Amino acid sequence: MDDETKKLLADTYALNKDNNDMLKKLISFQKWNQIYKIVYWSIIILSAVGAFYFIKPMLGDIFSVYTGGASVSSFSDVTKTLDNNKNNVQDLLKSLNQ
Repeated sequence: MDDETKKLLADTYALNKDNNDMLKKLISFQKWNQIYKIVYWSIIILSAVGAFYFIKPMLGDIFSVYTGGASVSSFSDVTKTLDNNKNNVQDLLKSLNQ
C-alpha cells in the first residue's frame, strides 16, 4: 500500500471509532431515558392510586353525612335523598356555624 492509502485508511478507522463511541453513548442514553420514563409514570400512577385509596373513606363519610347515613347506590339516589333531607342539611350547617 502506498502512503496516501494508509493515511486514508487510518483516518477512516479513527472516524469509525469515534462514530462507534457516539453510538454506544446514544444507546446508553436511550436505555436510561426509558428507565426514567417508566419510573416517572409509575410514580404518577401509584400516587393517584394511593390518593384514591386514602380519599375513598373520606368521600364515603361525606356521602353518609349528606344522605343521612343511607348507603349511596347511584347519583340519582344522592339527589333524591338530598331533596328529601333539605331541613336536615340546613340544621347540620347551622350547628356547624355555631
